[in-house]
Amino acid sequence: MMKMDTVAEWDSLYENANPIPAARVLEENVHLLYDSGEALDIACGLAENSFLLARQGYQVDAWDNSPVAIDRVNKKATETSLTVKAEIKDVINHTFPTEHYDVIVLTHYLEQSISSKIVSSLKPGGLLFFQTFTRKQVSASGPEELKYRLMSNEALSMFPGLSIVVYREEGKLGDVNKGFRNEALLVAKKM
Repeated sequence: MMKMDTVAEWDSLYENANPIPAARVLEENVHLLYDSGEALDIACGLAENSFLLARQGYQVDAWDNSPVAIDRVNKKATETSLTVKAEIKDVINHTFPTEHYDVIVLTHYLEQSISSKIVSSLKPGGLLFFQTFTRKQVSASGPEELKYRLMSNEALSMFPGLSIVVYREEGKLGDVNKGFRNEALLVAKKM
């Protein structure tokens, strides 16, 4: 995967990109969602996670640092009349609201420094849906730099104060041509 360091590089990627499907962690665990509430999609890209949540009855804040992505998301939200409000945010330096969200989704973005902000921003009983790339990989998908990849079982300790509901990380165990490879997924609940 190409290294993307600047907003301009992300803007260039999102200019003509087709939206990718919602993340597997959300698709496979949509049955764990509450009937409605407030949700946050961090590093949303073209926000298919946000639109899935909005179709489930959520009011969604979608944050990304790419103005091009945010513009496309807001246009789609208007066209579809779904409750997704996309904003340009530098999540590393942004102050998250306290106990505001029923659901937070963070996929294909790894920045450990925001873990405590995520936990703090969830309401009691709130759910985190997290999925990103791991260092144990069987193909070349994902970022090249190891700092953007989880170590084995790292996600299990990234969000203190949350209780693990679902965790999956298959690494290179068994038949690597089958299953869920190159990534870890986690659903956790704030107690």
